Amino acid sequence: MLVRLPSSPHNNRLLLLRLRLRLHLVLLLLLLLLPCFASPCHACNQLDREPLLSFFLNISSPLTAPLNWSSADCCLWEGIACNQNDGRVTHIWLPFRGLGGGISPSLENLTHLSHLNLSHNWLFGTLPAGLFSSLNRLEIIDLSYNHLTGELPPSLSSTIQTVDLSSNHFHGAIQSSLLQLAWNLTGFNASNNSFSGPIPSSICINSSHLIRLLDFSFNNFSGQIPRGLGKCSELEVLRAGFNSLSGMLPSDIYNATALQQISLPVNKLSGPISTDIVHLSNLRILELYSNELSGSLPQNIGNLSNLEQLLLHMNNLSGSLPTSLMNCTNLTKLNLRVNFLERDLSTLDFSKLLKLSTVDLGNNNFTGSLPVSLYLCKSLTAVRLASNKLAGQILPDILSLQFLSFLSLSNNKLSNITAAIRILMGCKNLSTVILSRNFLDETMPDDDSIVDSDGFQNLQVLGLGGCQLTGQVPAWLAKLKNLEVLDLSENRIMGSVPAWLGTMPNLFYIDLSANFMTGELPKELSGLPKLASEQAANEVDQSYLELPVFVEPNNATNQQYNQLSSLPPAIYLGNNSLSGNIPFEIGQLKFLHVLDLSHNNFYGNIPDQLSNLSNLERLDLSGNHLSGEIPVSLRSLHFLSWFSVADNDLQGPIPSGGQFDTFPSSSFEENPGLCGPILQQSCTNQPATIYPSAPSKRPNKRLFIGLILGICFGIGFILTMLALWILSKRRILPREDNDKINLDTISCNSTSGVPPEVSEDSSLVILFPSKTNEIKDLTISEILKATDNFNQANIIGCGGFGLVYKATLANGIKLAVKKLSGDLGLMEREFKAEVEALSTAQHKNLVSLQGYCIHEGFRLLIYSYMENGSLDYWLHEKT
Repeated sequence: MLVRLPSSPHNNRLLLLRLRLRLHLVLLLLLLLLPCFASPCHACNQLDREPLLSFFLNISSPLTAPLNWSSADCCLWEGIACNQNDGRVTHIWLPFRGLGGGISPSLENLTHLSHLNLSHNWLFGTLPAGLFSSLNRLEIIDLSYNHLTGELPPSLSSTIQTVDLSSNHFHGAIQSSLLQLAWNLTGFNASNNSFSGPIPSSICINSSHLIRLLDFSFNNFSGQIPRGLGKCSELEVLRAGFNSLSGMLPSDIYNATALQQISLPVNKLSGPISTDIVHLSNLRILELYSNELSGSLPQNIGNLSNLEQLLLHMNNLSGSLPTSLMNCTNLTKLNLRVNFLERDLSTLDFSKLLKLSTVDLGNNNFTGSLPVSLYLCKSLTAVRLASNKLAGQILPDILSLQFLSFLSLSNNKLSNITAAIRILMGCKNLSTVILSRNFLDETMPDDDSIVDSDGFQNLQVLGLGGCQLTGQVPAWLAKLKNLEVLDLSENRIMGSVPAWLGTMPNLFYIDLSANFMTGELPKELSGLPKLASEQAANEVDQSYLELPVFVEPNNATNQQYNQLSSLPPAIYLGNNSLSGNIPFEIGQLKFLHVLDLSHNNFYGNIPDQLSNLSNLERLDLSGNHLSGEIPVSLRSLHFLSWFSVADNDLQGPIPSGGQFDTFPSSSFEENPGLCGPILQQSCTNQPATIYPSAPSKRPNKRLFIGLILGICFGIGFILTMLALWILSKRRILPREDNDKINLDTISCNSTSGVPPEVSEDSSLVILFPSKTNEIKDLTISEILKATDNFNQANIIGCGGFGLVYKATLANGIKLAVKKLSGDLGLMEREFKAEVEALSTAQHKNLVSLQGYCIHEGFRLLIYSYMENGSLDYWLHEKT
């Protein structure tokens, strides 16, 4: 029997205390359980832990800190995320971690994986066969910027949304079946690989209609662009440039009205641009340059009101430039260069293109005067109207373009150079002015006051070549302290080469060829800071030009340059009437690449000091009155790919070895006194050259022998110690997780115990250890042969810091060799850091760095070579 006790104040207090205690316990329990709501309470599932460990054991990170995978719970590992409820692994997110090795097939067992990102690493090998088919929950896969090879599987899973395989070494055809089951696919990027065959057909017909991005650029695709893209109702970006695609654009592509970008440059596309293109009202970028398109531009192209970039240069377009183009008021870039377009430009009203920053209409058939309405486009920074049929004068209205930096009007029919110089001096931001092949038969303005104290102070490039101007080299040029490139060639300039040119602090490219200049070559030129001083050369401007600069075929490499730092440092003085001895001080210009003194009246010996020009690529001394012998020391010029002393009075044997074994007989012809195998003229019948000698004394034989033995012992000891030191520095161990590449500055001529002419050509290049590196050792001699002595025909790029050459080794392996020089812009310590960065960096503009070589004034970077790859076009837009 229960008896209910009467309540009392004491009992009430006791009950309240108990309630409070229970409440505190509940709150404490909630606090303990709170982390379970913020993070997974379930530990990593053992079904996923083992595959992850297998993946971990198959990779390494020698250049970065190792992965933090020490916890017993794999859900806490770096780059791993799990489902909160069951602890299954859903994310592997490890970009930019310097991971090397292959992708383990064990990843196929991570059946709950939805996100896989291993981009920007050093992974190599093929993809596991079942990577796509086994992971039936995978939504995002990003393997871009690695070194993966092989072919792609036949199909993707139905759950996949984004696939990025760009910047690898995948090859073979992409089967149409790959995309057929990918119903949820929104983005597919296969760019910068070696895929071949046709672009997959039936896209958006048998697969996802949700695709927004398709990128097939920088591959070896061929054939026509497949039909069916018109079914891609959500497609915004289509890229397939830098392939071998042919035929016309498929007509149904104009039904994909969501398109914002069509980028198909550098193919073999032909036919006209259809008027149906105006259906793409959302189009912002149209890139079809470097194809074989023909016909006229659609007259209604102005209906593309959202168009921002129209890049159709280097095609076969003809007809009149449509007036409606001026209705594309959002245009920022307009490039129609190298076509057959025509019209009186002065009849066009550019005034509505207020956002226009770059316009290039060069190399067409445009007529009339310079369009005054163009000067109302206040945002303009670059204008090229070169190689047309424009006439008249440059008007003061151009001063309204306050941001104008680049102006090229060359090869037209402009007049009044004096007024042009006075007006353009007021454009304070001008850095490039090219007015060549205009102002015919006028006089070079020589009034020193034509340029005031603040005029042209940003000018870096001045081109007035081919104008047939009379007068002298104007003294006002000395005021242009930032001038780097000066072209006054093919004029009728008289007088001597000014000595003050040697004091211009930034000048590194001088072309005064094909004039009537007389007198001696001033030795003051040897003081040009950019060519003689390493400190000054290291300060070269590395910025990109708004539009590329072109170089004439007879000068340098017949290339176009997007950076002034890529232009070869050069002195062109050929085809004048200069006389006297070639000053030996020229040998101080150790960063010079081109020296052309041909067809003048120089006499005397060839200075032995020219052998100090260690970066020299081209030396032309032909057509003079030089005498004596060809200095044997010139064979030490490793990069000398073009050499001529033809039509002189030289005598004696032609040096052999080094580059001299590669020059044709035409380099030495018209020198009756020269002999050697190249001329099929024996030197045994040549009269000996008699040199004056001082009276001789009979030496003490014992002293002589002792002296020789002492010298030999000393040299042997020094060479032995040097060899041991070099071997210790060059020793490279197999890569382990904690290995670090030792970037010691090792001379290319570090071998010992070999005659100099052999040592310099057989020295080793420093190569990075890599499982994918097919090259185990390499010598300077092999590089010279592989590039045909850095022949300009093998140039595939001219980007920052130098020229890029294609090198084909004897075993068929192809490399890309980037030749750097004193204008690198980096001191020695910074260069080491640059090499280390390049050896780890993954970037769409670079392929893998395999090695390097450093020696005095020149540097080489050895890259993998990719057919149609980024080095060819990212660094240099071919013409």
